[in-house]
Amino acid sequence: MSRTPPRIKESPDTAPAHPARPQMSDIARLAGVSVATVSRALNGSKLINVDTRTRIEALARSMNYTINVGAQNLRLRQNRAVAVIVPFDPDTHQSLSDPFFLSLIGSIADALTARGLEMLLSRAPVDDLEQATQCVDAGRASGIILIGQWHLHKHLNSMAKRRVPFVVWGAKMRRQDYATVGGDNRRGGELATAHLLASGARRIAFLGDDGLPEIGERLEGYLLAHEKADVRPVVTLRRSTPFLQSRIVADVEDLVSNGHRFDALFAASDLMALTAIGTLQRLGRRVPDDVQVVGYDDIPLAAFFHPALTTVRQPIAQAGEELVDSLLSQLEGEAPACRLLPTELVARESSRR
Repeated sequence: MSRTPPRIKESPDTAPAHPARPQMSDIARLAGVSVATVSRALNGSKLINVDTRTRIEALARSMNYTINVGAQNLRLRQNRAVAVIVPFDPDTHQSLSDPFFLSLIGSIADALTARGLEMLLSRAPVDDLEQATQCVDAGRASGIILIGQWHLHKHLNSMAKRRVPFVVWGAKMRRQDYATVGGDNRRGGELATAHLLASGARRIAFLGDDGLPEIGERLEGYLLAHEKADVRPVVTLRRSTPFLQSRIVADVEDLVSNGHRFDALFAASDLMALTAIGTLQRLGRRVPDDVQVVGYDDIPLAAFFHPALTTVRQPIAQAGEELVDSLLSQLEGEAPACRLLPTELVARESSRR
């Protein structure tokens, strides 16, 4: 009858040594940097300066640290992606085919590609923005770029307090804890209105939902230009028009049919301006002879419309670079910061008399 040999209890002197495998967090602690910085340094990222990268690599060698290729590939699949999310208002559902959106998304895609990153593009209703954070919480993306603030300031501050890495294309607001990159909307609104006033206009209509932060700043610029020119703006010519074609048409029809006298119109976007021009022409108003028109964004179509549209140009190519750089800076441990980009007036036929 066989017997199972007794188990011999190993003493500390005879027990085989199984030292714990060094982790990336160990290197980060000794180097005094974040785990993300260690990861980027060991992967040769140019985002890490040479001295820091050299010090981290030396620590890794001294600890016999080797990268687990399988785990690294998994991380790369999850974290080399950035979620680009375009919020929408269910009531207006501004189309993703809006040329300004497409240009900005293309600029972001170029900036991400240049850095070896991927883009996950999606939409989320403004009343359920939690969808935006799920991609980060689930590890599908390392961070988020939101195109537009809408009325989300409080919710975005809440996301920032939860340390969700994200940046917003939009206006800087008071008591803001999150990063924004945006054009100088106030200056853009002032440039557009000052141009119309200098061209002889005195009763300038304004179209745009000024409840939105960016549009509100363009309205502030409109008012500031009037103040500087010592011209009193006509309150009845202001329309809080949403990005909805039927509302744009209705508001322009109201201005014309109800006898409101106006000799110029500043629209908060190029698509608004183009819709307004079409409506004015249908109602027998000539542009620019009867009504001068200025838009905002300088979408590609603006230069080829008839008449070619005077507009405020936003630096779209720079915008993509700045949005991506802002997000990557946060992932490196920097505090969220706001960046303001210059805007410029592009004068064309729609405002020339």
